[in-house]
Amino acid sequence: MPSNIHSKILSLLLAYSFALVPLTRAQDSRPRRVPTREELERAEPAPPSEIQRDDPSTHSANNFELARLQTEPTMRIGLATNARAVNISTTGRLFLASDELGGMLATPAPVSVSRIRVEPRLLAPLPTGMDAGLFRVEIAAVASEARARAIARESGELTGVATEVSHDAGSDSWRVRVGAPAGRAESEELRGRIEEAGIATFSIVNATAPAATQSGAPPSRPADPNHVAARADESKSKRAVVSSQTRGSKQIGGLRPASRASLPSRGIVVYAGGASQLLNARAPVTFAPSGEQNQPLRFNEKPYRGRLEVFTNLSGTLTVVNVVNLEDYVRGVVPNELSPGGYPAIEALKAQAVAARTYAVSNRGQFQSAGFDLLPTIRSQVYGGQATEHPLATRAVEDTRGMVATYAGSPINAVYTSTCGGHTEDGQKIFGGDFVPYLRGRACAVPALSASQTGSAIKTSREAPAIKDAERMRGPRDAALLAVHGLRTPARTTDDWLSDDVTIDEVRELLALVARLSRRANTPAVVGDAQTRPPGFATALALAADGESRAAVLLDAATVEYILAFRDAPDIPAANRADTALLVRDGHLTLFPDATLRPRNGMTRSRALRAAAGLLEARGLLNLQKATARPTATGELVVRAAKGPERTLPVWPEAYLFRAYGDALHPVRALSVVGGEPVTYHLDARGAVDYIEMRPAPNGAAAERVSPFTNWTTTLTTNEVAQRLSRHAGRVGQILDLRVASRGVSQRVLDLEVVGSSANAHVLGGRIRSALGLREQLFFIDRRYDESGRVAAYVFNGRGWGHGVGLCQVGAYGLARAGLTYDKILKHYYTGIELSKLY
Repeated sequence: MPSNIHSKILSLLLAYSFALVPLTRAQDSRPRRVPTREELERAEPAPPSEIQRDDPSTHSANNFELARLQTEPTMRIGLATNARAVNISTTGRLFLASDELGGMLATPAPVSVSRIRVEPRLLAPLPTGMDAGLFRVEIAAVASEARARAIARESGELTGVATEVSHDAGSDSWRVRVGAPAGRAESEELRGRIEEAGIATFSIVNATAPAATQSGAPPSRPADPNHVAARADESKSKRAVVSSQTRGSKQIGGLRPASRASLPSRGIVVYAGGASQLLNARAPVTFAPSGEQNQPLRFNEKPYRGRLEVFTNLSGTLTVVNVVNLEDYVRGVVPNELSPGGYPAIEALKAQAVAARTYAVSNRGQFQSAGFDLLPTIRSQVYGGQATEHPLATRAVEDTRGMVATYAGSPINAVYTSTCGGHTEDGQKIFGGDFVPYLRGRACAVPALSASQTGSAIKTSREAPAIKDAERMRGPRDAALLAVHGLRTPARTTDDWLSDDVTIDEVRELLALVARLSRRANTPAVVGDAQTRPPGFATALALAADGESRAAVLLDAATVEYILAFRDAPDIPAANRADTALLVRDGHLTLFPDATLRPRNGMTRSRALRAAAGLLEARGLLNLQKATARPTATGELVVRAAKGPERTLPVWPEAYLFRAYGDALHPVRALSVVGGEPVTYHLDARGAVDYIEMRPAPNGAAAERVSPFTNWTTTLTTNEVAQRLSRHAGRVGQILDLRVASRGVSQRVLDLEVVGSSANAHVLGGRIRSALGLREQLFFIDRRYDESGRVAAYVFNGRGWGHGVGLCQVGAYGLARAGLTYDKILKHYYTGIELSKLY
């Protein structure tokens, strides 16, 4: 996770319009990869990294017009940046070459060993004249003196190193320099320490350039402005520069490779076996496998394609860089960013492959001053090398080879997020900077034009029941449940039919059905008027279900009278009291609104059906199955039980369909299926579905709903909130409350007002999520109060995981399952883009 110093100084630097020197690309701190669902269930994730301020519109590779490259570019991935010793091996033989200017020697030297060890070593100083003169570390060049001094004050406060502001008349700019004049090696050392602390530096400059007076004592931290990213014009600079960002770089197909940052006073020693020394080199050394195609190099026992380069860095430790072809790099990224095991949809993986490839091209050289392009972590993209490759992900990479997403002819900064919570956000609202046309907030759902093509509806030709009376709302479901098990009911249930008294013949048929489903042969021999009234019906139902009175055995007399404590209970005959009490207790026989049973009156059909259906369902005697629905494009029911494979079931044209609204189930003519809905269904003798009741998917209808982070809740005490916001809200005194001052198009919080006892402060944009340590900033705040009425804790009810900009990774899986191809998925999340072949 980026350091606190990094976040503070980088936020300040990017708050101003730089006029001259381009800033080394800050990473897009996306959330970590999308792991498998099993991994997510096993462990609580660490808080996502803090988002760095950057302008995604400047991330095109040198802003070049896209032209087909003749060869596939290579990437430099910084596998290790602070290693004290490195082990490299292969199953064949190694080749190595000392590399001064950035490329392999024409004839690599073979090594007769398959395993070597590399260590850093202090070397003799360079010959006199190679390090002459005094130099300074420069961290900014801006058009305004006030801005330069603000940066200088903040830098001095955060690093403890003296800063200086000077005016360059040749370029009419104000420059911020750190540290005292020193030799080049010492300046490189200082630069390394500053960059290790997380502060981006521009270059090492000649100390003889004019300087202004020292900046004064640092004031209190300025308020956080809107973040405007730097645009630079390097041609205006006329100063003498020795820059590790440009040393030895060459143009390759419009893409500039990273250079290496190493100390001239340090080198590496290569050992074979025990203490046998193979090489003592000042320059970086590149290791390659022998000519066999399937022999990867292993760094610390982990296999990687391509070559491995080792050199000393500014801290005196070792940097290990995997020099690998772009396609091989993407093969090692896709399965780590979108797990093929957890999200096995080829079109989603293709979309991820194009996004990963585009991100790599656009951000090539992001860590140029450190000697590589990208990191293998969430600061760039998660890259695991050959060991993490997966056949399905590899197929996605191969099917999209060379394909990148472009806008106005240039590769886009293809940022992506794990789970967007149902809607992505405008990029500049999170990252700051200028409006980026392709990073607009989009709903994470099947586009309207494609919804009709998905056919995600199950329909019935059965006429809907005509029910208006709330007391009979459950009647259609009870009638349908019993009808699919053999009870004769009308084609359409109505209020009038349900409100009429049940007949003797209907009671006899109903009791026979209960006896059959209960596997009881002894139905009552005689059914008369007494069985059409509640007490007699209760005893007849008990005999049909159990063959004897269950209540007489399980309920003592005192308990029976305790349950029958309502006004007209004395009217229940003694022979029926226990059976009636049991049905009342279990809710199968309900009282009227005036708390009476009316035992002398006849039972309505709705009450008789309710009692029989309720008893059978409570005992599990109805042949109902439960599962989770999957999206369907054929009108069939696609389900998957907790255990077992996915099944596709035909639906009877006149099936009974019910949908839950709240706790109640209502009859419907069609069921819309997005996937994830809990369903209860019944199969007829032919194996067709004749009854379905469906409840809404718990995570809604968004395409990312299968993510375990679609919904989450985090509770923070007032002390925890104060600690987390102390570095971001300034001096506000005691925090009294948190208020949402503004939201974006996705309803993400963009301005969080911190109400303090002495002052108020605002936390803006993407800093909100990282400052509070939350998964996302798409949240609603509830409060818990103590006995004195003061806020004791804040409850953040949120959606999503990540910064919420660009492609939603789990959403891409949902869209793929809905039938969208990878190009449509990418164009859905990245507005106005085209897909182009880079090579």
